[in-house]
Amino acid sequence: MITQIDKYTLFCDYYYEWIRIYKEGAIRNVTLKKYHTALTWLKKLIPNLKLGEMNRVIYQKLLNEYALVHERQTTMDFHHLLKGSILDAVDDGHILSDPTRKVIIKGKAPRKKKPKYLSQFELQTLLSCLDLGEEINWDWLLLLIAKTGLRFSEALGLTPKDFDFSSQTLNINKTWAYKEGGGFHQTKNLSSNRRIQIDWQLVMQFAELTRYLPEQKPIFVNGNVYNSTVNDHLARRCREAGVPVISIHGLRHTHASILLFSGVSIASVARRLGHASITTTQKTYLHIIRELNNQDIDIIMRAVTNLH
Repeated sequence: MITQIDKYTLFCDYYYEWIRIYKEGAIRNVTLKKYHTALTWLKKLIPNLKLGEMNRVIYQKLLNEYALVHERQTTMDFHHLLKGSILDAVDDGHILSDPTRKVIIKGKAPRKKKPKYLSQFELQTLLSCLDLGEEINWDWLLLLIAKTGLRFSEALGLTPKDFDFSSQTLNINKTWAYKEGGGFHQTKNLSSNRRIQIDWQLVMQFAELTRYLPEQKPIFVNGNVYNSTVNDHLARRCREAGVPVISIHGLRHTHASILLFSGVSIASVARRLGHASITTTQKTYLHIIRELNNQDIDIIMRAVTNLH
């Protein structure tokens, strides 16, 4: 622990102390780990830099070195993880002026991206290949996420009590902390606490599947659960179905994209997904929204052309 921070304090030590004071206990552990990962890179790239020596040139060089082995978006995230601490140091007088002003974000050429979502036909083909037996398995989890758009941790946190079969709704009010060894955890944000409609087929299927399961225990958890295990299982199912290989999170994207292409409003999709803001939905599905806008233009042109 640093007793006093001044311009001669090592920047790495200052950043560690800043995380401890302002971030620990205020953010989720998953996010906190990102700050500590940024600290690891600072120790590697500027281990001996003093706080008062930080300026625009040094900060730009720091980002440039980081960008040599990271894509542009990752470099942007690194910048955002550092910026708050630097602005606080400026406010406290340890750094003379804002070194993050007019920063230029660089990065490696992005890798070829895997498909993020399936078309409705591809999803239907995938679902037809699932082994949906009389007992809970990973295929039931895939079906549930495909039909609800739940986050992986939200689906793992479901218990039989969360299903309200009479009103055909599903209550999402917690997650399963699979990255931290298990246990129930709060949802990502307040908007993630939500109640969503489910179709009658899902109602009938899960009413039977959960009939004799303990009400308060997670349906899909039996020991340690790893994201990679379920992603590998999904990849095998995708290959068996002859569709592009996507991730578990890709099933959530698939759910949202099908709703948007079906004409569901962005606001309704945002609520169903548990996004904190409709802006998040717009940014995430910008490519789909643009495609829908182009379709709207075609419809508008056909409509006005018929006017005489």
